[in-house]
Amino acid sequence: MPSFDEVLKEAGEFGRFQKRVFFLLSQTGITFSSLFASVVFLGRAPGNFWCRIPGAAELSERCGWTLEEERNFTVLPLLLGNESAAGQCERLDVTWDASASCSSPLGRYGNGSPPLAPCHGHWVYEQPEASIVGEYDLVCGNAWMLDLSQAILNLGFLAGAFILGYAADRYGRILIYLLSCLGVGICGIIVAFSPNFTVFLIFRFLQGMFGKGTWMTCYVIVTEIVGSDQRMVGIVIQIFFTLGIIILPGIAYLIPTWQGIQLAISLPNFLFLLYYWVVPESPRWLLTRKKGDKALKIMRSIAKHNGKFLSPHYSEITITNEEVSNPSFLDLVRTPQMRRNTLILMYAWFTSALIYQGLVMRLGITGGNLYLDFFISGAVELPSAFLIIVTMDRIGRRLPFAMGNIVASVACLITAFLPEDIPWLKTTVATLGRLSITIAFEVVYLVNSELYPTTLRNFGVSLCSSLCDLGGIIAPFLLFRLAAIWLELPLVIFSILAAVCGLLVLLLPETKGMSLPETVEDVEQL
Repeated sequence: MPSFDEVLKEAGEFGRFQKRVFFLLSQTGITFSSLFASVVFLGRAPGNFWCRIPGAAELSERCGWTLEEERNFTVLPLLLGNESAAGQCERLDVTWDASASCSSPLGRYGNGSPPLAPCHGHWVYEQPEASIVGEYDLVCGNAWMLDLSQAILNLGFLAGAFILGYAADRYGRILIYLLSCLGVGICGIIVAFSPNFTVFLIFRFLQGMFGKGTWMTCYVIVTEIVGSDQRMVGIVIQIFFTLGIIILPGIAYLIPTWQGIQLAISLPNFLFLLYYWVVPESPRWLLTRKKGDKALKIMRSIAKHNGKFLSPHYSEITITNEEVSNPSFLDLVRTPQMRRNTLILMYAWFTSALIYQGLVMRLGITGGNLYLDFFISGAVELPSAFLIIVTMDRIGRRLPFAMGNIVASVACLITAFLPEDIPWLKTTVATLGRLSITIAFEVVYLVNSELYPTTLRNFGVSLCSSLCDLGGIIAPFLLFRLAAIWLELPLVIFSILAAVCGLLVLLLPETKGMSLPETVEDVEQL
């Protein structure tokens, strides 16, 4: 009986069939990255806003004021009486009733310094529909809730890595992929029309969970249907993630409302349900579930699409002798090599995500044009995939993986101690760090899938990548808390974490040109 890799070589390792499946599934990267970074535009500043005095709405209607006139009566006296107040988080401590005058509603406070009171839920926005900030009053004392919305999304990613990663190994790659696409679309619509912030958070969590299911599962499918010499498609698929980052500011620029942006990044997921008719189940996975006949049928279809022909004497493909059971974390650490690989990969995922998001947020706190700055920050990532493609087939996985972390470490450390009077140089070196950590981030995807056996691959990738989501949750708190002590302290911490990661990944086995391991025993012999 031939092995799966022998049959795949005869059917075509990267023929017309694999290229079609790769292109179709790669579109998932665009929608996932748009979801990942959407908070930047869903939570953009809502323009001018101020705190409304109780009774102002009724008085404004009776007097026929415009919003600008109401603002002049509300905010200007406050500015005159207290220069430190901006009229956003504080208001005049008065109440306007039917007796208030249209020409001088403040009455006895008109020429004095009226007392102030904190604002609680009476804000007026010039563009309330532009952002969730205006929709749910995420300003002043509620501003932290905007950060909470991104933390909740990352928690959804974390839950998806465990729940849907396990489900994909248990029930099949394509089934979980399609269910996840359906979940992202439905939850995205509910998020767009949430009646309150609590409902918004609940379904943003669920959208994150299903979104992680689409991204991780499509990545594993693509990796499993190509030959060992063609697994660089795992890096190329990252380009589509970057394309999503580049396209997102264009969508946000053209669509003025946050609901429109939310729908624009959610609805395309329903189109992916059409893949049911064109993307088959992973034949590698079918073999691990003792479904050799189905796997062979799919391989014959792949060969036909690729213009090849499988030998007629192929009646069965070698099936792993490893017993298939429900995967668990213990399976990933039970043997020495698996344990070493798992612990190093978990740290690499955590470090890459923490530094990547930290550098993104640091570059974003510069003011300027939000759309242009975001576009440029995404474009910076494009060279990373091309650098990896050029180097990894020549020198392997470990060296680019290690060098990406080491260069990021050095760049962060240099940036921390560069003087403030040469901002262009600080930005340039920080951008080099961003490019380097992006390389490390993209390599860990590929290496992770290559170091686990088929029976544990989806679960292993999902579990290790869950540390990425933990890093995403911690990054904003680490950045802003440490920056309050010393502005450049986060960069020093990033430098240390990246340097340690660069050394640890050198302990991983080289997987260049090797067949994907089918069993734990194969991993132990790498």
